[in-house]
Amino acid sequence: MNILSFDIETIPDVEGGRRLYDLRDLDDAEVAEVMFTKRREQTDSDFLPVHLHRVAAISTVLRQGDQCKVWSLGDSDSSEHELIDRFFDGIERYTPTLVTWNGSGFDLPVLHHRALIHGSAAGRYWESGDDDREFKWNNYLNRFHSRHTDLMDVLAGYQPRAFAPLDQMAVLCGLPGKMGMDGSRVWNAYREGGIGDIRNYCETDALNTYLLYLRWLLIKQELDETRYRQECQLLRDSLSAEDKPHLKEFLAAWK
Repeated sequence: MNILSFDIETIPDVEGGRRLYDLRDLDDAEVAEVMFTKRREQTDSDFLPVHLHRVAAISTVLRQGDQCKVWSLGDSDSSEHELIDRFFDGIERYTPTLVTWNGSGFDLPVLHHRALIHGSAAGRYWESGDDDREFKWNNYLNRFHSRHTDLMDVLAGYQPRAFAPLDQMAVLCGLPGKMGMDGSRVWNAYREGGIGDIRNYCETDALNTYLLYLRWLLIKQELDETRYRQECQLLRDSLSAEDKPHLKEFLAAWK
């Protein structure tokens, strides 16, 4: 298996908002509030369009060889550019199956726009068969290809009205679900210096996504019951070996 389950957490791109709306005299919090207000005027929500999100954390579960590893890319003080470069470098190196929950609708479009802004190289990711014929029939970009599996999209039969929240599906399947915070609290946590908490929370979302993916492989019969339990145990062992309180908490809540 060569699988990369991942999740991102984002904050408003206040530098971009400052340039777009000529808000040079306002601080970050004030710029963000202007951005939220403008969004509310257009929609019923202050959830910003994807190109105005800045990546604060990218967390992953990598199942490769005989190992299963959970971590967040970069360090707490890594720039957005570095996080995005590291993400696409991993795809270049491993060519994994990407697994997300709503990755097609949010995570990857955010990464696309931010990579364009920063000029992040991502040749393997954007490959669609011109240089590698294998990618003509299975690439990261096509909605119906498995090289990127957006579980939310697949389980809903590609019908937006049937989309389900990650947290609720995780809990229904006996998994811990959201731990520590949720996406609506990330901006305030970031402003208060809580990037470590954000990264920890992002890791638990990546874990929930990965474990739902394993259950999906089970019902597809790509894994039998014995292999499924082995994969779960491998992850349990990996979490047990980590001296990180949030992973210990996740493990304790995992039924």
